[in-house]
Amino acid sequence: MANALFDLKATHNPHRYYLPISPEITVGPPDRKFMFGGVGLAAAIEAMQRTTGRPAIWATAQYLSFARPGSVVDLDVWVPTEGRFNSQARVVGHVDDKEIIIVTAALGSRPDETQGQWVRMPEVPPPLDCPLALHWSESRGAFRDHFEKRLALGRFPSGERLDGPSEDGRVCTWVRMRDGQLIGSALLAVIADFVIEAASHATGRLVGGNSLDNTIRYARVVPSEWVLCDMRIEAVHAGVAHAAMRLFAEGGTLLATASQSLILRYHDER
Repeated sequence: MANALFDLKATHNPHRYYLPISPEITVGPPDRKFMFGGVGLAAAIEAMQRTTGRPAIWATAQYLSFARPGSVVDLDVWVPTEGRFNSQARVVGHVDDKEIIIVTAALGSRPDETQGQWVRMPEVPPPLDCPLALHWSESRGAFRDHFEKRLALGRFPSGERLDGPSEDGRVCTWVRMRDGQLIGSALLAVIADFVIEAASHATGRLVGGNSLDNTIRYARVVPSEWVLCDMRIEAVHAGVAHAAMRLFAEGGTLLATASQSLILRYHDER
């Protein structure tokens, strides 16, 4: 599926791509903006899919540094193992000689008719019956403007004071692209990086974070306008949150699962 959120460009080398870092794919304070981590993961997945001609099964990213607006991230694809049905690949994303992101993945599919889904979508109201969810930093950048979010369960970090921590650390939001683009595998990797939005509900504080890693595992990817993000902060310790997300299509199909660890940044201390 074509992706309109970021502009991944090919080169004459089928194993190298590059990603211009425009302000529209960055987040953070006005003087310290950086590429949204999920965009880096999504771009690497797309690069590996183009190179191998196979769909991603899972991918995991390790974030090493920041890519600033105006820079260009070169993405080098390596495919050390390529079997009959599956490939093992990795991407090193760098700005000049500085590594920004490393992504490892498995890609492919096998001719197997067995199918099943044992994880069910939670029972929540449909998207348009849920209130809009506006992030407290919405005015600080254009990246979140690409997405419409609606709160189906829990509390959202809108900037209002939260009354203590939650009991379960769980938040559900509906997400869709404002331009009407259907959500496929690349955009799922971007949306999976929104899991930090559950941290405020979990801790009862206005909190953000920097991802240390991000792993996505694809189930059955079907195009969907809305995606339900069932997010949970599983634990917080020593300044790090461990989080998980399940992503469902409107009809209840499990599209993917994701998990990551994040360094917490408390914004109510400022």
